[in-house]
Amino acid sequence: MAVIGGVFDNLHLQAAVLDAVAASHAPPHLLAQRQQQRLLRLLEAAHDGSALYRERLQGRRQRSSDLARVQPVTRTELCQRFSEWVTDPALRLDELREFTADVSRVGEPWLDRYVVWESSGTSGQPGIFVQDARAMAVYDALESSRHRAPGRGAGSLFGAFGGLEVLGVADRTALVTATGGHFASVVSFERLRRLNPWLAASARCVSLMQPTADVVAQLNEFQPSILATYPTAAVLLAEEAQAGRLRIKPRCVMTGGETLSSAMRTRIGQAFGAGLVRNSYGASEFLPLAWECAHGHLHVNEDWVVLEPVDEQHRPVPLGQPAPSVLLTNLANLVQPLIRYDLGDQITLHGKRCACGSAMPVIEVRGRCDDVLHVPALKKGRSVGLLPLALCTVIEEQAGVFDFQLLQRGPHTLVVRLPQQGEEAEQAIARCREALQAFAQQQGAEPIRVLGEPGCLVPRGRSGKACRVALDGAG
Repeated sequence: MAVIGGVFDNLHLQAAVLDAVAASHAPPHLLAQRQQQRLLRLLEAAHDGSALYRERLQGRRQRSSDLARVQPVTRTELCQRFSEWVTDPALRLDELREFTADVSRVGEPWLDRYVVWESSGTSGQPGIFVQDARAMAVYDALESSRHRAPGRGAGSLFGAFGGLEVLGVADRTALVTATGGHFASVVSFERLRRLNPWLAASARCVSLMQPTADVVAQLNEFQPSILATYPTAAVLLAEEAQAGRLRIKPRCVMTGGETLSSAMRTRIGQAFGAGLVRNSYGASEFLPLAWECAHGHLHVNEDWVVLEPVDEQHRPVPLGQPAPSVLLTNLANLVQPLIRYDLGDQITLHGKRCACGSAMPVIEVRGRCDDVLHVPALKKGRSVGLLPLALCTVIEEQAGVFDFQLLQRGPHTLVVRLPQQGEEAEQAIARCREALQAFAQQQGAEPIRVLGEPGCLVPRGRSGKACRVALDGAG
C-alpha cells in the first residue's frame, strides 16, 4: 500500500473511480450483480474474521441471498463487543477512545494504516469507526464521481479525493462544521490536507462552534467558491448574507448531515445567488450513502451499500412508505463489518426510476428523530402528537424562521427559542405563535400557549448539528 502522509492507495482509488463511473450508468441488473458479489465477499470476511458475526451467521458460510436471516445489530451491542466485532485484533477500543480524545491528532493515521473517526453521540456514547485504504478509496471514488459540484468537477470535502479540482486547483472550498472532535467531515478534510499540501491554500475548515461574527469574518476573508456545511448552518449564514454582513458569492452550496427542506433550499439559494444548492446523505457508518442528482433526488449508492427500511420490529416496510428506521450494510469496510446495522434514520425508499436516468434507488430522508410533542386534544382524555418534521415545516414555511429550538414546557405550552433579540425577535416569535397555534388547532388540539425566549443560542451536539424540537427537561 502506498501511504503519502496518510491512508491512501492510488491503485485502489483508480480502480474504484473507474468502477463508480461505470456503475453510475449501469442498468439495474448490473447494479444488483455488483451488490450481491460484494455482499458475499463481506459475509465471508465477517464469518472468517469477526467472532460476533460468526455467531450471527450461525457458524456457517452464508449465501448473499441469506442477508435477511442475519439478526440486526445496534451500536450499543457492537461497542460492548468491540474486540469480537473487528477483524483486526490490533484494534482495541480503549486505545481508540484515547486516540479520539486527543483533538490534536485529528486526521492522523492509526497504526499507519487506518482512518478513524467518531460519531456525534446523539444516541449515547459516540461510536468509533475505522476504515482502511480500500474502504477510503471507495468513499473517495463515490464522492468525487457522484456527489460533486457541477461545472468544474470539484468534489465535496465531506470525503472526496478525486480529480485535480479536489486537490485545490479549480475551487476555493470552505467547510463550515464542528471542530473539537474526530468527526468524519473534519477527519476527511485533515486527511486530504496531509495527502495534498496544495489544499492549505485552496480549502479551509471553519469552526461552526465559534461566534457567528467570527465565522462570517473568516468566510469574508477567504471568499470560497464552494460552501459546504449543515443545512441549519447554511440558513444561518444566508441570513447573515441577507443582512449584508456576510459578503461571499459561492457558485455552489453543498449541505449534508441534516434534513434540507425546500424552504431552506430556496432561502439559501436566494441569499447567496448560488447557481446550485446540492444536498447529500451520509453517516459515520458509511460516509457517502446517497448523492443528489440534477432533479433534486437522493440516489442510494447501492453498488456499495444495502439499505433496508424497517419498522420498530425490524420488519420490512413496503416501497413508498415512510420507515421508522433503516438497516445498513456497508459493503466496503471489511475491517469493521457492519451488517444489518440499525442506523436509526427515517427514510422512504421509492420504487420509481428518476427522470435523471440513474437506475440507483431514490430515497427521502427525515434523519434521526427529534421528540414528538404531545398536547391535550379537544376530545377529553386524548392527546395529539405534533410531529417534529411538521412543526419545523410550519415554522419555516409559515413563519419564515429557520434558526430556532422548539421546546414543550408543560402540556399546553410551547417555547420558541431564538438567537435574535429586540424587535426582530419579537416579530419572529409573533409569527411562530400564530402559525403554531393554527397548526395545533388544525390537528384537533386544545388551545396552546406559545412563548418566546429571545437571545438564546440554538444548542448543538458535539458534531454541530442542531437539536430543533425537544421536551424541556425543566418543564
